[in-house]
Amino acid sequence: MNVVILGATGTFGTALTERLLLDTDCNMTLFSRHAGDVEYNNSRVCTVSGDALNLEDLEKVLKEQDVVYCAISGDKLPEVEENLVKCMSELHMQRLIFMGAVGIYDEIPDEMAGKDNVSNNPEQLPNRKAVNIIESSNLNYTIIRPGFLREGSEDDFVLSVKGEMAKGYITTIPSLTNFAIKLIKDDTMYSRKSVSITREE
Repeated sequence: MNVVILGATGTFGTALTERLLLDTDCNMTLFSRHAGDVEYNNSRVCTVSGDALNLEDLEKVLKEQDVVYCAISGDKLPEVEENLVKCMSELHMQRLIFMGAVGIYDEIPDEMAGKDNVSNNPEQLPNRKAVNIIESSNLNYTIIRPGFLREGSEDDFVLSVKGEMAKGYITTIPSLTNFAIKLIKDDTMYSRKSVSITREE
């Protein structure tokens, strides 16, 4: 299986790459603006520097891929997702796993961290707009909504789907990487669903 990780040089992209190398036989393409800054002495890993806002860069890196994992963040995220949906549709690709953030549906209880809900935190708006684009597409997507990333246990997590209140606002990196790998391996798992993964507070 060929997996491309967009935003691969960030904290989570790095953790996911290392876990995929250990636990799967996937071939990985790591795509980011500074992908050339990282080196993996492994024939299963290819690094490609490029800009997801550039359709040509995106189209080149998506060819021959089976799964797209998007771990990009920032103000330009809606434009990135418009490009991604367009390129994937043109290339007849289906499987997209998008990492957003808990709070984009105002699902964090006020007593926990309600200040991080999209209604209270403008920094959540790009995530919400990007998710709207994905949810309006015909792709086989899964949207993952983690909280603040921290070290911790792989088993310390609880899931909730869109429409349910989130159970927390902090996510352990090991639990997130484990969940991501399950989604990569099984393209029917949470197909066309949006799922938060957090520690239960």
